[in-house]
Amino acid sequence: MRGAALLLRRLGAMLGTALCLSLLVFWLTHLPPNLEKLAKSQGSARMSDAEVASWLERSGFDRPLPVLYGEWLGVLPRAGCGHCGVMQGEWGQSTVFRQPVGAVILRSLAATGWLMLWVMAVMVPTALALGVLAGMREGSRTDRTISVATILTAATPEYVSGVVLVALFASATAGLSPLLHEAGWIERRTLFQGTASGAMTRITFWNFALPVATIALYGTGYIARITRASMAEVMAQPYIRTARLKGAGLARIVLVHALRNALVAPVTVILLQLPWLLNGVVIVETLFAYKGFGWTLVQAAGNNDIALLLGCSVVAVTLVLATQALSDLAYRALNPRLRVG
Repeated sequence: MRGAALLLRRLGAMLGTALCLSLLVFWLTHLPPNLEKLAKSQGSARMSDAEVASWLERSGFDRPLPVLYGEWLGVLPRAGCGHCGVMQGEWGQSTVFRQPVGAVILRSLAATGWLMLWVMAVMVPTALALGVLAGMREGSRTDRTISVATILTAATPEYVSGVVLVALFASATAGLSPLLHEAGWIERRTLFQGTASGAMTRITFWNFALPVATIALYGTGYIARITRASMAEVMAQPYIRTARLKGAGLARIVLVHALRNALVAPVTVILLQLPWLLNGVVIVETLFAYKGFGWTLVQAAGNNDIALLLGCSVVAVTLVLATQALSDLAYRALNPRLRVG
C-alpha cells in the first residue's frame, strides 16, 4: 500500500509538472509577435496589420489562450473534428515539413535514438572504467593523469570539441588527414566525413564516428569524475581495510566488495544524462547536418513552426520526467538501506 501510494504521488507530480511546462511553452509560442510572424510566413511578408488580424481570426488564433490550450490537449472540442488533440494522438500539421507532426517527430527520434545508442555504448563503459581505475588508487600517477584528462573533456562544450575533431580528422587541408594521405596510410582525402547526412540512410564508422565522439567526450569526463569520487570514498571504508587485512587481492576487493557500492552514484547520473543528450544533439546534429530530433527542433524554432515546437516540447518534457523516475528507481534498487526503509 505504501509503495502504491508513493507511485501514485510520483505519477501525479509528473503529470502536474508536464501540464505546467506544456502550458508555459504553449503560452510562449502563442505570443502576439510569434503569431504575427506565423501569419506572414503562411501568407505574405508584406501583410498589413489588418490582414494579419484577419488571417489569425480565420485560423482561430484570436480566441482566448485557455480555449486554444484545451483544444490542443484534446479536452475541449475543436470545430470540425470534436475532441482531437495531443491526448488523442493528433499533434497537428507541421508548417515547415508539410507533414503531420507525429510523423516528423517519430522519424527524427528514430535517427537521434541511433545516435544516443552509440554514444551510450561508447561513453558509459569508458567513463566507468576510467573512474574505477582512478579511484582504486587515489593520488597515484594514474589517478592524476585520468583526472586531468577527464577535467579537460568535461570542461569542453560540444561546439568546441566538434569543431576541433572536424579540423583534425575531417579536413582535406588541415589536421591529420592530409599527412596520412600523403604518407599513403589512407586512400581518401579525409580520415572521417565532416558531415553525418549520409548516416540518415546508412550508418558507417566513417560518417558516424565524429558526432558520437563529440557528444561522448563531455559525458565521459563528467561520469568518470563522479565514478572516481565514489570509488575513492568506498575504498576508504572500514570494510575495505578489513578485506585488505584478511589478505584479499585488489581485484577481489574492487569487484566483490567495492564496485557495487561505488556504482550507486554513477548509475543515477548516467540515467540523468539522457535529457542532457537532447541538448547536446541540438548542437551536434546541426554541426554535422544530421536530421535528428535536435536538428528538427532547430528547424521548428527557426521557422516558427508552432505545432512542431509544441510536439518537441512534449517529447522533451516526457523524456526528462521519465529518466528522473528511472534514476530514482535505480538508486533505490542499488541502495539496500533505501529498500529496507
